[in-house]
Amino acid sequence: MHQWIVLFTAVMSGLIFGFGLILSGMVNPAIVLAFLDIAGTWNASLLWVMGGAVGISAVAFFIARRRSAGFLGLPVNVSTSRVIDKRLLAGSFLFGAGWGIAGFCPGPALVMAGAGSAKALLFVGAMLAGMTLFEIVGHGQKNSTAS
Repeated sequence: MHQWIVLFTAVMSGLIFGFGLILSGMVNPAIVLAFLDIAGTWNASLLWVMGGAVGISAVAFFIARRRSAGFLGLPVNVSTSRVIDKRLLAGSFLFGAGWGIAGFCPGPALVMAGAGSAKALLFVGAMLAGMTLFEIVGHGQKNSTAS
């Protein structure tokens, strides 16, 4: 029974998140690219969506850091690392470059891929390939530098 509650909660969270992305217009790459076009016809709507997300996330992380288990009884694992290194900066750069080229970040890309968008399906495929490459190469580098 507990597994069904966890699955139901995950599905509902994903649906609410996807609906929020659709409602805010963030699944439209033109809006995302217009936000990144600060020298042209800049569209600040993404700034408001990000601000809302950061505010809600800040409250959620504040609560999560003080708990050992979530509301469903699962363990809470919040990173405490404050290290800004080359790997973090390179990953951030690649994430931002991909976002700027495609006009998608992972959440909206998954929503649009589910709607059958060929561009989003290509983006999700590239994203999965990048994550697979990281699993193959990235963890090996991290483990070899830790010893």
